[in-house]
Amino acid sequence: MRSLIALFFLLTCSFTLKAQISFGQNAQKEERKAEKRKKINALIRQAEEGTLVYTKHNLFGFQARSNGYGLFYELGKAKTPLKNNLYRFDLTEIKNEKENKFQNLSNPFLFISNPYVYGKVNNFYQASFSVGQQRLLGQKGNKNGVAVSLLYQGGLSLGLLKPYYVEVEDPNGPNTIFIKYSSKDSILFLGPAIMGAGGFWRGWNELKIKPGGFVKTSLRFDYGRFNEVVSALDVGCSAEYFAGNIPIMALQKNKSLFFQAHIALVFGRRK
Repeated sequence: MRSLIALFFLLTCSFTLKAQISFGQNAQKEERKAEKRKKINALIRQAEEGTLVYTKHNLFGFQARSNGYGLFYELGKAKTPLKNNLYRFDLTEIKNEKENKFQNLSNPFLFISNPYVYGKVNNFYQASFSVGQQRLLGQKGNKNGVAVSLLYQGGLSLGLLKPYYVEVEDPNGPNTIFIKYSSKDSILFLGPAIMGAGGFWRGWNELKIKPGGFVKTSLRFDYGRFNEVVSALDVGCSAEYFAGNIPIMALQKNKSLFFQAHIALVFGRRK
C-alpha cells in the first residue's frame, strides 16, 4: 500500500513539473511572437512614414564624370540609424579635355572605318577601392518623398596606362600599319596618313601601372518608392593623385592631379 502511495505521489509530481515546464515554454514562445509582431509593426509604421530602416545594402551605379565615365559596386553596413559604413569598388576612365574624335574622309570604306582621337597617346583607366561613410541628412517623410544623404570616401587607385594605337598608311608600302606614339613614329603618328583608330583590344599587353589615391564626396538623393529597393541619384566631386605625370595626349602638359565632378545613377537593394 505504501509503495502504491509513493508511486502515485511521484507520478503526480512528475506531471505537475512537466505541466509547469510546458507552460513556461509556451509563455516564452508567446512572448517571442509578441516581440516579433511588435518589430514588424514598427517596421511597417516606419515604412509608411518614409523612414529608411535596414542593416546593409548592395548597390551598383553608372557615373558620368566631367573628364570621363565609370561604374561601381557599393556595400553599405548600418552603424547607427543615421550612419552607414561604405565599402566601394570603382572602374573608371580619365580623358583629356582636348580629346576630339575625327574620321578619315578619304577612306573609301568610311562606313566601317574607326574614328580616332588625334594626338591621343594613352588610354588611362583606374581600378579604385575606397572606404567611407554615409550620413542621412533627411528622411523621405512619406513613400513618395526623397531621402538625402551625405557621402564621403577615400581610398587607393591603381592607374592603368594602355598605349593608344592608330592605323596609318605604310610609308614603305601599299598596306597600312598600326603604330603607337613614340619619338621614332611621332611624325607619322601626328601626320595626315591616319586611317582610323587601332581598336580597343590593341595594347593591353603593354600596360603600365600608376598607383595613386583619391578622396570623394557627394550628395545622394534616394527617390525610390519602396524602402527595400534603392533608386537614387549621386551628385559630387573627387580628387585623384597618381605617382608621376600621366601622359594622355601628345603636345599637352601632363599632370598627376585630377579634379572631376560626377553625376551617377544608383540602383540596388536593402536588407
